[in-house]
Amino acid sequence: MLNVRTYPLGYIQTNCYIVSNATKQCLIFDPGGEGDKLISELHRLKMNPLAIILTHAHFDHIGAVDQVRDSFNIPVYIHTSEKKWLVDPIKNGSAKYAEIPSIICKEADVLLNKESELKIGDFQMKLIHTPGHSPGSLTYYFKDDDFAIVGDTLFQNSIGRTDLPGGNESELLKAIHTKLLTLPETTLVYPGHGSSTTIEAEMESNPFLNGF
Repeated sequence: MLNVRTYPLGYIQTNCYIVSNATKQCLIFDPGGEGDKLISELHRLKMNPLAIILTHAHFDHIGAVDQVRDSFNIPVYIHTSEKKWLVDPIKNGSAKYAEIPSIICKEADVLLNKESELKIGDFQMKLIHTPGHSPGSLTYYFKDDDFAIVGDTLFQNSIGRTDLPGGNESELLKAIHTKLLTLPETTLVYPGHGSSTTIEAEMESNPFLNGF
């Protein structure tokens, strides 16, 4: 059984997730900031990180990518349509805010472009392309443990914003309905911000999904 730890980090308190197994191998999802804090926590837990995996490349999800990557010498995974966002502050949105330093990371090590099974070490997950919040938004579905890391696609009683470059509301709603809401209702949903939820809860009470 996998363990999921949640750490709200950075300027907008973006959820970074550490998914670990019994042997303390782990995957790091969306290290959005406060790299020193995250690295210290990984050492405290005696974790062995295998990779950094990004749901998408907006600035609040990538702020500590290079610091963590260099500290553990691990690869970074991202959808191919956002491969240039890591190196471009305009595309990743950090150039838009005067109070935020422009974020320029090195390019990703692994580009993902197919909905398929992804295996890293002993971890196995299904890639689900869920565009709308951004063109390369990905959901990572861990079937055996009944949870999904969805980035900024779906939130508790809300959905991702679509007013940023590359956003598309109809694409977002289509992705949610045809790809996320078709997962088992018991699936635990870990979003990019805020509390976790379930597919069942969002089907029943999310006001943004009614009448689609």
